[in-house]
Amino acid sequence: MSDPVLVVHGGAWAIPDELVEAHLDGIEAALAAGWRALTAGASAVEAVEQAVVVMEDDEAFDAGRGSFLNSDGRVQLDALMMCGATLRAGGVGCVERIRNPIRAARKVLEESPHVYLVGPGAERFAAEHGADLCDNSEFIIPREVERLREYRQKAASERSEHLFSAAQDVDTVGAVALDRAGSLAAATSTGGTLNKTPGRVGDSSLIGCGCYADNQTAAVSTTGWGEPIMKLVLGKWASDRVGTGVAPAQAAADAIAHLKNRLGGHGGIILLDSRGRSGIAHNTPRMAWGMATPAGREKGIQRATG
Repeated sequence: MSDPVLVVHGGAWAIPDELVEAHLDGIEAALAAGWRALTAGASAVEAVEQAVVVMEDDEAFDAGRGSFLNSDGRVQLDALMMCGATLRAGGVGCVERIRNPIRAARKVLEESPHVYLVGPGAERFAAEHGADLCDNSEFIIPREVERLREYRQKAASERSEHLFSAAQDVDTVGAVALDRAGSLAAATSTGGTLNKTPGRVGDSSLIGCGCYADNQTAAVSTTGWGEPIMKLVLGKWASDRVGTGVAPAQAAADAIAHLKNRLGGHGGIILLDSRGRSGIAHNTPRMAWGMATPAGREKGIQRATG
């Protein structure tokens, strides 16, 4: 038997002071939901699902309701879940009507022979397997309509096609957990980047990039600028480091350094191994995080580590 552990993140970016409380509240609620599942004897898969659902429903984060709008002014969502015991994974991409994409990801993991479903096909599969659908307008909130307007205005004035920076809002959410049976799981969910091209899929829902779990190495969830993370398959890279004997805290720091040094990327990462050791690192101004263990819960808005 293992002592359960849950680690969550709510994005790595320049979280402004006026949004800190909302992020901390959301992290606390996610920890509470996931920890209730773990302490009741649920699997790590169940725990990460419960934690991420809470953050998808919280419009403070870029996942589910309140997500960034794409260039068409719509919300397109991606999510992935992976079980470290079996290496089974389930993901959905570019979905517009699934209320909680991480629930659909779990259904792909457990009830489909496939790993990844996208667009209308993913929505049909989710509906056929009991997931709630909704109209895309339910994901859109006034804050994000205004954010898109301001972004386009700034892009036009700076004559820049892309405005990726460490200050750019990247509230992707994720969770990693270790259950009493000693199994790991990871989950990541996102609305992607602001003003993205319709059909764009980022790192969050791609296996080995923004999400990965293997009982022999570690469970990982990342957040940040997706394109460099994808190019480095950063989640698997960090997990493999743990497999060579590197402690999760060091592996997390190494991964963020690799992201910056190799491609000039920015973001954050959470890691957890089957011994219950964790790692959190980022190179953005702030990162929202939380952790629950038998010793208690802690959360914070961590400042840059590298």
